[in-house]
Amino acid sequence: MTAFITHCWRNARLDLLGLIAGACLVWGHFGSAHAEAPITEVSPLRFERAGEAVLLSAAVKFELPVVVEEALLKGIPMIFVAEADVFRERWYWTNKRVAGAERHMRLAYQPLTRRWRLNVASGLITNAGLGVALNQNFEALSEALAALQRLSRWKIADVSELDLEQRHFVAFRFRLDMSQLPRPFQIGTLGQTEWNISVSSSQPLILESGP
Repeated sequence: MTAFITHCWRNARLDLLGLIAGACLVWGHFGSAHAEAPITEVSPLRFERAGEAVLLSAAVKFELPVVVEEALLKGIPMIFVAEADVFRERWYWTNKRVAGAERHMRLAYQPLTRRWRLNVASGLITNAGLGVALNQNFEALSEALAALQRLSRWKIADVSELDLEQRHFVAFRFRLDMSQLPRPFQIGTLGQTEWNISVSSSQPLILESGP
């Protein structure tokens, strides 16, 4: 009986060591290229009024790092988040946030169809697809990235939330949301700068008349 328990214990230890070694190989593979953080840029923000809505248009530009593309091809979805906060300037106190919006964009590769899928929502995207406002399929990664990087007439506030006699500005942020990666990848990518896809911009809110 003792020999049987000892044999099982040795097998369990070997299995555990195998799992640890496999995890190290995965992390080592994605962290082997110590590249610099990708250059991420955003075009000047454009604001327009369409009825009672305040719309934002902009273009974010970046090259997808090899490690991120490899993770996508292995079936790991990537969540990109755009945030826009509208502040009213106050000379006598800190600026006041009066409105804001988020856009979550889930990019995933579908091996069976060899197509790319982009889900867009105003909040967290669940596996059930709850809250998704837009679904798009693309034949090529470049096409999916072009759609992801283009923010066109995105509603970020209602005109009623603004004091049109006061000055406002918009703080814009765009990033790859590492917190929504599977837990092992969050640990494995710590300190890997090539995963740091992010950009921010602040600009006065000057409304143009929409069509």
